[in-house]
Amino acid sequence: MAFIRKQQREQQLQLYSKERFSLLLLNLEEFYFEQHTANHIQHKGSQNERKVRGSFKICSKSVIFEPDAISEPIIKIPLRDCIKIGRHGENGASRHFVKTKSGWISLIFCQVYFIKEHNIIAPYKIERGNIEYVFELDVSGKVEDVVETLLQLHRASCLDKLGDQTAMITAILQSRLARTSFDKNRFQSVSEKLHMECKAEMVTPLVTNPGHACITDTNLYFQPLNGYPKLVVQIALQDVRRIYKRRHGLMPLGLEVFCTEDDLCSDIYLKFYEPQDRDDLYFYLATYLEHHVAERTAESYTLQWQRGHLSNRQYLLHLNSLADRSCSDLSQYPVFPWIISDYRSSELDLSNPGTFRDLSKPVGALNKERLERLLTRYKEMPEPRFMYGSHYSSPGYVLFYLVRIAPEYMLCLQNGRFDHADRMFNSIAETWKNCLDGATDFKELIPEFYGDDVSFLVNSLKLDLGKRQGGQMVDDVGLPPWARSPEDFLQKSKDALESSYVSEHLHEWIDLIFGYKQRGSDAVGAHNVFHPLTYEGGVDLNSIEDTDEKVAMLTQILEFGQTPKQLFVTPHPRRITPKFKSVSETSSYNTSIADSPVSPGEESFEDLTEESRTLAWNNITKLQLHEHCKIHKEAITGIAVSGNGSSVFTTSQDSTLKMFSKESKMLQRSISFSNMALSSCLLLPGDATVISSSWDNNVYFYSIAFGRRQDTLMGHDDAVSKICWQDNRLYSASWDSTVKVWSGVPAEMPGTKRHQFDLLAELEHEVSTRST
Repeated sequence: MAFIRKQQREQQLQLYSKERFSLLLLNLEEFYFEQHTANHIQHKGSQNERKVRGSFKICSKSVIFEPDAISEPIIKIPLRDCIKIGRHGENGASRHFVKTKSGWISLIFCQVYFIKEHNIIAPYKIERGNIEYVFELDVSGKVEDVVETLLQLHRASCLDKLGDQTAMITAILQSRLARTSFDKNRFQSVSEKLHMECKAEMVTPLVTNPGHACITDTNLYFQPLNGYPKLVVQIALQDVRRIYKRRHGLMPLGLEVFCTEDDLCSDIYLKFYEPQDRDDLYFYLATYLEHHVAERTAESYTLQWQRGHLSNRQYLLHLNSLADRSCSDLSQYPVFPWIISDYRSSELDLSNPGTFRDLSKPVGALNKERLERLLTRYKEMPEPRFMYGSHYSSPGYVLFYLVRIAPEYMLCLQNGRFDHADRMFNSIAETWKNCLDGATDFKELIPEFYGDDVSFLVNSLKLDLGKRQGGQMVDDVGLPPWARSPEDFLQKSKDALESSYVSEHLHEWIDLIFGYKQRGSDAVGAHNVFHPLTYEGGVDLNSIEDTDEKVAMLTQILEFGQTPKQLFVTPHPRRITPKFKSVSETSSYNTSIADSPVSPGEESFEDLTEESRTLAWNNITKLQLHEHCKIHKEAITGIAVSGNGSSVFTTSQDSTLKMFSKESKMLQRSISFSNMALSSCLLLPGDATVISSSWDNNVYFYSIAFGRRQDTLMGHDDAVSKICWQDNRLYSASWDSTVKVWSGVPAEMPGTKRHQFDLLAELEHEVSTRST
């Protein structure tokens, strides 16, 4: 999956550069400000004195020294544990902090962490006592400023109230951001025109990095305040394919940008300090991506899924993305369902309904006895009441599954420690049993369980994850008897997700997580009620004046888990599932849907007689390819050619009508009437107007000469699947099981007058009229 691949790429990059520092060494909600080349003077003044070369990094709550030699551990000194910051040799017992004029800085503290000695990822080692470290900075002229910064951050770290600490550190950060701006010398071209610049933070799992975002007529940039991990991040606007507004900490402050169509992991995720800044930058991006549907609706994806153009896995990924779930935000990581309930049998029988989990119930309601205990507590609870004290998706649960591939994230989340060995992700069957029986365990799964990368199941890094009570070391994840290997486990999990049973019942789980059973009385009736803080709109952080309460609430929101944005307020429709002879055929069909060139229900040569098949192939062999142009992102549904053959018009499931010039061999126009698929197109006599039908129930008229939509015919109660023109009459067919005949009077002057259409006849079918 994307999250794992991204971490592997970053680890390989760090290995190549020998850089071991990352923002994950900081505490949650801590910022990295600046670094200086320095020496750590060990055993100062003794015969064993030695200098260790490295980088001295100042963070909002700690000082970190990263030695150049990977055999030496990284040193992390919490500022609140400092007793004295000043000139070397002064009385360590004094709490009076003295500014130094030399290049030497002395830190006296009571606690220090040692991290990644010999570059081995392991729990942090802690040393306690009255300890003094001396650092020699190369920039002796700036040492006084460095000490002043350390003293200021130390004062903030020592404030009694967490809210006061956060407020003071935020003020320091904003002051630094206000004193700096984006370096225009970093533009790719001197001719670039700046549209806007603002303060922002780049979001990656568990951490954010402050800096400046700006957008020009050709590029989107982000420049970190600290120059880490590189001086500037640049994304060409022509590479952008998708943009999404995001909520961060339940607030409308996020923006995620993708340069790929299907990848789960974005190219950049930005968090802004003001919603208006986010909206303005989104506007500039969307304006550049003219005719590009920046955010598709859940309904359009639902139609594609129902028809079989999206697999169950693809559909769930799209819903997660629309519901603000992102692999860059572990508090809103994509959530996938437990599908299989049988982890004991030697063979997995996908034809047996008993093999599957009941998708109509949340995890907390699967065990009847546990549910009765929870309901008893729920009834006795004062308002606001909730059934479950923990969520089904949170950073801790995500890293529970991914600890073997993302161990540094777990250490960051748990203050330098792994979880107790018996509470680790040791076995699929154990985890499922605990989700069924545990008093506080209601977690669902993550996309990796239905992907191709087995690394999260295998301890390939040879991490020391502890020893269980039975004496066995925590190593690879234990698999069910029916899985011969991690690869086999993932393959069978994917087969189960795409099986006929799941296709028929997945809408029930969607109702719980993304739909109408997520909130209100329907959620109560479905035993699907979580803590109020997990829901969007559950609390208005801006209305809380007490800083301690505000910080505590934000921390709870980020760490406890967040319910996805609600996408549906009515029952989700069932999938239209074809009938197959065997489960293996069903699985094979569903998993290959996205890559198949033949749409479900489309005729193939297999339906023809031997004589007809021979004739068809003979005709095909006579055809020669004249030109090949790929101008759509998804399947083309209609084509029309102008009378003189100079222009080709096409419609597609990517919701666009496009005009291609055969003479210039270039795409001349791209028009989007709605965010739903277009199903067919035709040219009216005179080649002045092109008509397109859409899944949004409408027929659209586009004036070629004036380059704009001329009229809209709201003709059906469901998707329009096909249109044709004959003798000044328009014929439209629809999924609502009707064919309608319209008398047509084209506009006399294109673009100046509306078309007039009167319904002449309505023909009904017993089933829907679908285009293939």
